[in-house]
Amino acid sequence: MNTQHMGSSGPPGRVTAKVLFVCWLAILFEGYDVGVMGAILPAMAEDKAWNLSPLELGALSSYALLGMFLGALVIGTVSELIGRRRMLLVCVTLFSLCMGGAAWAPTPEWFGGFRFVGGLGLGGVIPVAAALTIEYSAVQRRSFNYGVMYSGYSLGILSAAAVAMFLMQEHGWRAVVAIGLLPLFVIWPMARALPESLEYLLGQGRDDEAKALCSRLGMELPQKAAKISGEITGWRQVLAEVFARNNLRATICFWCALFCGLLLIYGLNTWLPSIMRRSGYDLGSSLSLLIVFSLASAIGGMFLGRAADRFGVRLMVAMFYLLGALAILALMWPHGMIFNYFLVAVAGIGTISASLILTGYLASYYPARVRAAATGWGLSFSRLGAMTGPIIGGYVAGSGLGVEWNFIVFTAIALLAAMAVALLPRKPGADR
Repeated sequence: MNTQHMGSSGPPGRVTAKVLFVCWLAILFEGYDVGVMGAILPAMAEDKAWNLSPLELGALSSYALLGMFLGALVIGTVSELIGRRRMLLVCVTLFSLCMGGAAWAPTPEWFGGFRFVGGLGLGGVIPVAAALTIEYSAVQRRSFNYGVMYSGYSLGILSAAAVAMFLMQEHGWRAVVAIGLLPLFVIWPMARALPESLEYLLGQGRDDEAKALCSRLGMELPQKAAKISGEITGWRQVLAEVFARNNLRATICFWCALFCGLLLIYGLNTWLPSIMRRSGYDLGSSLSLLIVFSLASAIGGMFLGRAADRFGVRLMVAMFYLLGALAILALMWPHGMIFNYFLVAVAGIGTISASLILTGYLASYYPARVRAAATGWGLSFSRLGAMTGPIIGGYVAGSGLGVEWNFIVFTAIALLAAMAVALLPRKPGADR
């Protein structure tokens, strides 16, 4: 990973803070959009108008994830051609409008259609926000800054659960979904605060604009990166970089670990309240566990990012995937609520926090000229895991197997994630 682009000390703190805040907001909105399905699923299951089975509910939850798969695949690469800043704002606008459409949807088919289109925007936010955060962060603080930025995702999921607790009983699940329109009101302030990617400007040969931006931001002009053009970031060239011989093992490990990580995140986020209800807890307690799951991962992401900067990403992420697996397994036995909160908190850190730090490491692993594109391709594959998670939860719920099998299946997947991270090769001269 070339580190010379921002100088040895990194960009000015105020510039980093602005970029982090805008990316944090975008990820917060995405977290709400994704988390809303887990929050409203128990109410949708009881909606007599649609009368959906557990497997149908799981499939309905996966429509957005299918869109996210395609969005991450395409938008990360397209952002290198038209600009990361513009693409981030387009993505937020798209998924916000689709939340309004989903709230209106008269049938499950309409709901699924809006969720799919919104998913295109959701899938594009993470690779673009990741690339901007890594670019505008000092090398020695990248994992920490990424953890701060991505804490918005967990807080967004938390917000979805909290809004559901306050609104759903009186106004129904549609009101909870409609809150997802709110990001439209902050798009303009976000656009004014967020600078364009200097890597993008230099790669496009727009040196004068890059110099003007550096002057406005009060920072030195980075050394000119390799051209980020259609010839460099076309599909074949991106894949050639990602699957180059020196990157092949890392790519396989990244993709496998993130596949498992996102399967855990979306499977647990979608089904945790329902699983806990089947285990004998009431709806309020089940939703409060989802809030703990999200809040712990938000705080844990910053802690884990700091630890990863100090002790190495591979060691810390593999360790917390393992701890998450043990916590998920322990939930299959009855405990008091306080101990359940503790286990769910560890599971949140060991799934969401571990996966987000690993995503930041992925974004910094590949050359700057294909950073967003390579992240997008990796996350696209991991979206297959995200789509599989709700379906697996629905299959187990509707199969007649005991509720403990939900915990056993998710535990096994967390162990696979830990193994894949442990096998990641160390990148010479870069993060541990």
